[in-house]
Amino acid sequence: MNRNTSIAVCRVIVASAMYATFALAGGAQVQTDTSTTHGPATHEVTVERGTVELVQGNDLFVKMADGSTRHFANVPESAHVTVGGQQLGIHDLKPGMKLERTITTTTTPKVVTTTQSVTGTVWHVSPPAQVILTLDDGKNEAFKIPKGQKFNIDGQMLDSFHLRKGMKVTATKVVETPIDVVTQKQSITGQLPPVQPLPPDQAVLIVYYAAPQQQVAQAQPEAAPQQLPKTASPFPLLGLLGILCAGGSLGMRAVRQSLG
Repeated sequence: MNRNTSIAVCRVIVASAMYATFALAGGAQVQTDTSTTHGPATHEVTVERGTVELVQGNDLFVKMADGSTRHFANVPESAHVTVGGQQLGIHDLKPGMKLERTITTTTTPKVVTTTQSVTGTVWHVSPPAQVILTLDDGKNEAFKIPKGQKFNIDGQMLDSFHLRKGMKVTATKVVETPIDVVTQKQSITGQLPPVQPLPPDQAVLIVYYAAPQQQVAQAQPEAAPQQLPKTASPFPLLGLLGILCAGGSLGMRAVRQSLG
């Protein structure tokens, strides 16, 4: 007997014992019980990396690691990227910025079990699979009989092969619905684009500006002349000699005349 069948049988026995009291009250009643069981959760982590290509309004274009470009339309103002410890919005993103989005997907399996118990009169039975009961409102409803299920027949727990048309019994309908509850949590981080260095063969122009220097003329002491400067011309001296010669000539003439 598998686990699901065991659970169903246990619920049938408990529900049948409860409905024996309802049958004594003389009313056909239907009771529905719903329970949920949880299985172990599984986690899946996905990391996506890309580079910002363009920010246009609230539309973001990112070049992914595989070379494709992904368009994120209508990014909400509440969305933030953690860059250097700061929270940046969509309008703070710049081309060249590296983005990394981490998505954690958690899947939790659940089984929702709905148990419907009813008291009625056997209208038709197809053991061991199905029984049709007539409720007090006159409607007929079919119930699937789980393997190994017992029915409360006059205070005794018997299987479906003991059911006969017209018997007053309690039956339980068990429906198990497996579902997976999936939740996602994401975080986005970024890095500023690196500063691009200049190519090594590119000339770098460096301009130096030198202020004009003021030249201060310093008076140098003049050296003492080693000889007197020539301040006169030789022509006056020649004139003086001529006058002296002329005077001498006149004097000698006067001497000659007095002797003669």
